Amino acid sequence: MIALIQRVSQARVEVAGETVGAIPRGLLVLLGVERDDDEASLRRLADKVMKYRVFSDEADKMNLNVQQAGGQLLVVSQFTLAADTNKGLRPSFSSAAHPTEAERLYEAFVAYCRAQGMTVETGAFGADMQVSLTNDGPVTFSLRT
Repeated sequence: MIALIQRVSQARVEVAGETVGAIPRGLLVLLGVERDDDEASLRRLADKVMKYRVFSDEADKMNLNVQQAGGQLLVVSQFTLAADTNKGLRPSFSSAAHPTEAERLYEAFVAYCRAQGMTVETGAFGADMQVSLTNDGPVTFSLRT
């Protein structure tokens, strides 16, 4: 499982011109699910996302996690993160999870974060989404299990 996280001062997702999810300050989480991912891997990654210290403290050092900074999560499914780009000029998606399983694990990731007390907004799984954000920093990290 892969999460590309971006510290944002705002982010939103639109589908067909309608906003389906939006947050003020927090993390935009682009989530890719791979074939061998399971509940244990989603919990490990979700915990890492929520605890990863990417927000500045009073000394301007990245010592605060999203919860400590009073931020929210916007979790958007992005199967292209699971692409194999090692050969040629066209990505292979053979390592991506089947859409049914990917959606189940995506929804479980969101539910787990909410159960930990996070405010979580989402995109629409499998939809053609338009994601807009203001990357604060810019700060972007790739996390995986």
